[in-house]
Amino acid sequence: MLIMGNVITERRGHVFIVMISRPERRNAIDANTAEDLFRAWRYFDGDPDLYVGIITGAGGYFSAGADLYDIDRLINRVTDPNGPLGFTRLRLSKPVIAAVSGYCVAGGLEIALWADIRVADRTAKFGFLERRFGVPLVDGGTQRLVRIVGLGRALDLILTGRLISAEEAYQWGLVNYLVDEGKALDKAIEIAELISRYPQETLRNDRLAIYEGLDKPLSEGLIIEMNYGLKSIRAGEIYEGVRRFKEGAGRHGDYINTR
Repeated sequence: MLIMGNVITERRGHVFIVMISRPERRNAIDANTAEDLFRAWRYFDGDPDLYVGIITGAGGYFSAGADLYDIDRLINRVTDPNGPLGFTRLRLSKPVIAAVSGYCVAGGLEIALWADIRVADRTAKFGFLERRFGVPLVDGGTQRLVRIVGLGRALDLILTGRLISAEEAYQWGLVNYLVDEGKALDKAIEIAELISRYPQETLRNDRLAIYEGLDKPLSEGLIIEMNYGLKSIRAGEIYEGVRRFKEGAGRHGDYINTR
């Protein structure tokens, strides 16, 4: 475990956990914490032994977003290429899971949207509460939410500033997995460990093909997919996989441990 200011990181095998630790402020992020988060995710992306990241919060909260008591410094970060909260404009080469409990609001919701998969327990609440104070969405919320839940629901949350429950978020598809109170991190680790067992080059290339193909015409998207597919084939994982299949591994959907 490593503590970097208000961020706690932990390695569990190939899984990297990043925990925002300002529970007295509902894990609101000031400028210093934003820098700590940037360093943590750069470290994760650059370490070849880390395969999946998890972002979560301490003390029963995910994050209340930007710390309005540090608003001047955060405003100065709006044009930062990595995002005001430190990392929300980064496109990592590896997948990230958000493990959500309690308040996941304002910039905290934008952080959850940055992740590839969202796990929430039944205490989680989602919304853009900054609507009440004239604070704009500048960490990806206007762009990512509509891609995940569709235009109508995105406009509902962004314009009304209302809170929705974990159950409603799950029904919308904003949350991928809904679990009992206190179990979000455990479930996120379970999913991360599953992902970590697969051949990583192909998995990462397929993920990047999705992101790069967003909003492209289908014909362009298929070319992007083809190019990443060729990159994966050249990496050679497919040949090892085919060999194991021919030897009888993974038949009838059975899980095979490749690590």
